Amino acid sequence: MLNWLVAAVLILILALILDFGLLAYAMYALLAVLLASRWLTQQWSENLAAQRECNRLTAEVGDTVAVVVRVENRGRIPIAWLLLEDLLPRSALIHEPPNLRVLGRRVQLTMLPGGGQRWLRYQLQCHRRGYYQLGPLVVETGDLFGFHRRYRVLSEPHFLLVLPKVVPLEGFDIASRRPIGEVRMSYRLYEDPTRIAGVRRYLPGDPLNRVHWKATARTAVLHSKVYEPSTVAGITLLLDFHQDSHDPRHEPVRSELGVTAAASLAHAVYELGQQIGLVTNGRDAADRIRVEGWDYDIRTRDAARRAASMSEASDRLQPVIVETRRGPEQLTRIFETLARLELTDGLHLPELLIETTGRMPRDATIVAILPSVDERHVIALQNLQRQGFAVTAILSIFEEFEFSQAAGPLLAGGIDARQLKDEPSIADLCRQWALAAIR
Repeated sequence: MLNWLVAAVLILILALILDFGLLAYAMYALLAVLLASRWLTQQWSENLAAQRECNRLTAEVGDTVAVVVRVENRGRIPIAWLLLEDLLPRSALIHEPPNLRVLGRRVQLTMLPGGGQRWLRYQLQCHRRGYYQLGPLVVETGDLFGFHRRYRVLSEPHFLLVLPKVVPLEGFDIASRRPIGEVRMSYRLYEDPTRIAGVRRYLPGDPLNRVHWKATARTAVLHSKVYEPSTVAGITLLLDFHQDSHDPRHEPVRSELGVTAAASLAHAVYELGQQIGLVTNGRDAADRIRVEGWDYDIRTRDAARRAASMSEASDRLQPVIVETRRGPEQLTRIFETLARLELTDGLHLPELLIETTGRMPRDATIVAILPSVDERHVIALQNLQRQGFAVTAILSIFEEFEFSQAAGPLLAGGIDARQLKDEPSIADLCRQWALAAIR
């Protein structure tokens, strides 16, 4: 536009100097068209407004989310043409099946009369868990001669949370065996009043409900009951979500399988009334967006689309932790955290354990869900075991030979290892623990 304007002014000056009346008239007309087109394009873009509505912003795998975007021309001048596109993250559309399948039109070319409205209506089928940015709306308009283009980014984005899939686990009906892998505690943090280990002499301060009345009557000396230390109840999920641990050839299948297994275990343990927690080196998408925000550039359409999209990079090293506790709100927090979890290049598993071991309770089994195992992983988990933690490993490895190679060092170090081949095998995990307990 600037080149055309400068050229027209120079030609006009030359025509006036040389007294070329017809050429001067043509330049006057061209300048008028350029300025009028610029003014019209500016008015069209400034008078646009948009609003997005979604029937839900929290969904489960398999749900369908309806999205309606209303675009309004608040001016009186009709807009000759308007290109609308409601943005979706590229990562949600590239796989087969895509994480979000679009049904309907989220891109539209239209005219808009003064005071008129247009709607974009489409639906999103949720095939995978995740945290997805819906929008903003990128709008392009311009004059009929192609001299001017204006780009607007309208409406704040919405964020859709798709919760992870939960697979019912077999074996949790055998509650007395605690199929998660109950072990005797190395530290007497708690005592189980249902398990009497013996009696001892009464000590000042012992409560009356601890007095063993039969032994007292038999010996004529006060005796108190001695209880066994309580067993490990509940789990702390340790999910390795470092991108170096995941083979790109198997993505996103293996990472999603690990999240599904974690969600299923958390749900099953919650149903037993036990405590659950989560520790992972993944990246929380909501935290990334909260810190980095989103912005836009209106110089070109591609730049507007790139800058208004979700950022896919982050250099934060902070681990994601949900403290191990009981309660329905705890399960909700874990589900939401797992839904937002993304692969990252932050802390490796040994570094993660150095940062978080002090925040893990010893009265819960640590269930490590690993896509691969190397020497550093084995040493890190063995160190946990030496510190008094009960540790169990679930290896998300499909091939039997690869699983045996990965599980060997763990089993040699006294760490139980189970294979997670595919989604149907998730239901079988706790039945394996129950059968092991029977044997």
